Amino acid sequence: MRILCVGDVCQHGGMEYIRKNLSRIRKENNIDFVCVNGENSNEIGANGISRFSAEDIFISGADVITTGNHAFGVKGSGKLFDDTLYLLRPANMAPETPGKGYCLYDMGHTVIAVINLCGQVFMQEIYTNPFTEADRILEEIEGKADIIVVDFHAEATSEKKAMGYYLDGRVTAVFGTHTHVQTGDARLLPKGTAYITDVGMTGPVESVLGIEKETIIERFVSGERNRFKAADGPSSMNCFIIDTADGIAVSARAVTF
Repeated sequence: MRILCVGDVCQHGGMEYIRKNLSRIRKENNIDFVCVNGENSNEIGANGISRFSAEDIFISGADVITTGNHAFGVKGSGKLFDDTLYLLRPANMAPETPGKGYCLYDMGHTVIAVINLCGQVFMQEIYTNPFTEADRILEEIEGKADIIVVDFHAEATSEKKAMGYYLDGRVTAVFGTHTHVQTGDARLLPKGTAYITDVGMTGPVESVLGIEKETIIERFVSGERNRFKAADGPSSMNCFIIDTADGIAVSARAVTF
């Protein structure tokens, strides 16, 4: 089985790329299952994911959508998370938070578990320990999934690496999101788990993490807290591809389309 994990979709540019290309890329590369991080896919206003962007990501070829610290950036999106079976928010949020942090996707011949976690280092203080939360979920789904994929949405590379080793041999894959820059360490860990520190993003190439580069440069030069503006121009899609056999990862590679 071949699994495609797609980096954070950034606003209009990222969504346009997804609409025009994801279905074709899935077909041309013989992808069996697609997981997309959509936490910044809202095209109007603030960060977050809207009902419209979620629907378009699914229509374009995603099977599961994960998010992160901006999951609820769109006002009233709690109902969207409650209503949408394969839209996830970080599992290590308060239990009363709308939505769910993992899902079981039944493909008939294979059941894939997708777990969404958020880091604690340099992040908001609303997240409980992602390591113990991973333990809890793995115990809860034991024997129910053939493949387990974890989106670890975190800032610190050290925390991501630690999570990879912590789950090595216990899950099929751990892929990092959030920092929007694809890292060069895609590989199989010693006990067989496919790993990458950060998948990257889906959005404008000539930008700073999806934001207009002039805006960010001015902020660094002057120190002014100017308003972010999404960049325009051609986009690309950073991804992580995992090949599995009998639920075990046999290859892991970073790609950009």
